[in-house]
Amino acid sequence: MTCDLLVLFLSSSKRTSELFFDNDKEDKKDQAVVDNVFISRICRVLKILVPRVFCKESGYLVLIAVMLVARTYCDVWMIHNGTMIESAIIGRSTRAFKSYLFSFIAVMPFISLVNNVLKLGLNELKLCFRVRLTQHLYSNYLKGFTYYKIGNLDNRIANPDQLLTQDAEKFCNSVVDLYSNISKPLLDIFLYLFKLTTTIGPLGPAGMLSYLVFSGLLLTRLRRPIGRMTVTEQKYEGEFRYVNSRLITNSEEIAFYNGSRREKRSIYETFQKLVDHLNRFIYFRFSIGIIDSIVAKYIALVVGYLVVSRPFLDLKNKRHLHSTHSERLEDYYESGRMLLSLAQALGRIVLAGREMTRLSGFTARITEIQEVLRELNCGKYERTMISQIGKESEAVEKMRLVPGSGEIVNADNIIRFEHIPLATPNGDLLIHDLSFEVSSGTNVLVCGPNGCGKSSLFRVLGELWPLFGGRLTKPERGKLFYVPQRPYMTIGSLRDQVIYPDTHEDQRRKGTSDKVLKEYLNNVQLGHILDREGGWDSIQDWMDVLSGGEKQRMAMARLFYHKPQFAILDECTSAVSVDVEDYIYSHCRKVVCTMHFLSELESLCLQSPTESLSGNTMSTICTWMGEEIMSSSPSPRRLWSLVPELGTCGQGCDQGRIANPSIFL
Repeated sequence: MTCDLLVLFLSSSKRTSELFFDNDKEDKKDQAVVDNVFISRICRVLKILVPRVFCKESGYLVLIAVMLVARTYCDVWMIHNGTMIESAIIGRSTRAFKSYLFSFIAVMPFISLVNNVLKLGLNELKLCFRVRLTQHLYSNYLKGFTYYKIGNLDNRIANPDQLLTQDAEKFCNSVVDLYSNISKPLLDIFLYLFKLTTTIGPLGPAGMLSYLVFSGLLLTRLRRPIGRMTVTEQKYEGEFRYVNSRLITNSEEIAFYNGSRREKRSIYETFQKLVDHLNRFIYFRFSIGIIDSIVAKYIALVVGYLVVSRPFLDLKNKRHLHSTHSERLEDYYESGRMLLSLAQALGRIVLAGREMTRLSGFTARITEIQEVLRELNCGKYERTMISQIGKESEAVEKMRLVPGSGEIVNADNIIRFEHIPLATPNGDLLIHDLSFEVSSGTNVLVCGPNGCGKSSLFRVLGELWPLFGGRLTKPERGKLFYVPQRPYMTIGSLRDQVIYPDTHEDQRRKGTSDKVLKEYLNNVQLGHILDREGGWDSIQDWMDVLSGGEKQRMAMARLFYHKPQFAILDECTSAVSVDVEDYIYSHCRKVVCTMHFLSELESLCLQSPTESLSGNTMSTICTWMGEEIMSSSPSPRRLWSLVPELGTCGQGCDQGRIANPSIFL
């Protein structure tokens, strides 16, 4: 069964399909094996873990090396002292027995200190490596909008949280353990070889080294699938973690739908996929473990017996021609124990290859996310493209969309789209050629059915999505503020909810007092929450403490605090009563230069377009300069709530007048 399992795993090579933005598919093998690629990867990561010659990590590496040398000499001394104690017992020498026993008792504190300082150094080095690697990864992950792009624009990494947390920790632990598990046996091998060469001659140690090379190459070849299986294991662990986090995040919606049985099935299916893989991994390690034990332990012990017995069984050996039985026994004990320790060191070196193969899997995962983060920060991403379907899109199919080919120009008090193709990251083209201009003071209502591209327009405006051509003129990022339908509440105090993403120090630098923040809360009719929650410094789980309407009003107070040039309001008051909504928007006109509204209300889709958008499903752009608008759309009562600039509108909306130029999408 062992051989069958090994043949099965060695004959299988895992292939992965990488989906590129231009729909080119390229198969490539997983590189989670110990080879030149692994060495190149680990060297790149080690430059991050140990950035300089003189740093804290270098100090711990030196400390561990010194402690390993000290521990090796302690082991040699223990072998010699233990042999002398046993020799004194057999020789019935009380004086020698007491002398060597008291020596052992006197050295015990030093040996204990060496062992525990070694453990301290290893644990501190693991922590230092994790800090270095985590800070490096998060500095790239949280650079710009990379944290958004890795999940929404790029589809190479499914669970970045798994890579950034568990995989990073396991990689650092594996690197440090490998350093210890290789350094100590190598030091033991060289020291015992020197000692044994002077005792039993050079042929014995040479035979042991030859066996080390042979067994190492054999087992390294047999363990090659471990790296690939480690990568797959971490992938399935991430998927299982993800479905559990989804259940926690959406627990209320699932409970309303009574979807526990369906979610239970999804979690069990994901968990079963992980269990099946772990079972295959366990059986493979079982089969390779049998060969490991035979090759690295038992055959190594047989080789050790053959080597140590040569000078004793050779009757012509000059070393033992005139030695007594007691002297031969003492020599055998000391040489035999050294050779046994040498064999064990050789076995640990061979078994360390298994850890190195597993490390190659973690290294492949870490270098993968490093490469993805680097490319995303350079504006490059890889994603499956969706082909356009329809007769009218035949010309579009021939047009090659290149992300980042457009031009972004920063300018205050204006937003201008010039011949920009509006497309989703997966290649679904929404608008062929979008051109319009919005100056400061011109309010905009973007209206259309769900999925027509309203939010996509502002994702491009906010630089979340790349430009596929054309020219975009807009203010800097800090002068645009987006208020979503589901506001985000950060971890922190009540004050942090109002000033987010600023910190308390940023608030002080701006000269905004808590009294002014209280006015912002009053402007959205949330002044009472300050007393209810216990003051500005109160820390709560605000996503749960605040109701849906309170969170939306808190987001509007956040808008008043930042005072941007342009505000993008994405149905941000859908959970707020109409009277409070009117009060908030009336204040909006006083503090915000320009507002962009998003709505799905069909009653706001007017019937007199002045410009068409190439027959796209998105509603047309229409501009009115103070002219009367006639509409038969029913129940447009919320038109005033969404756009106060439009003036009053009756229940039947027989007639309304635009006071300022507006753009409707």
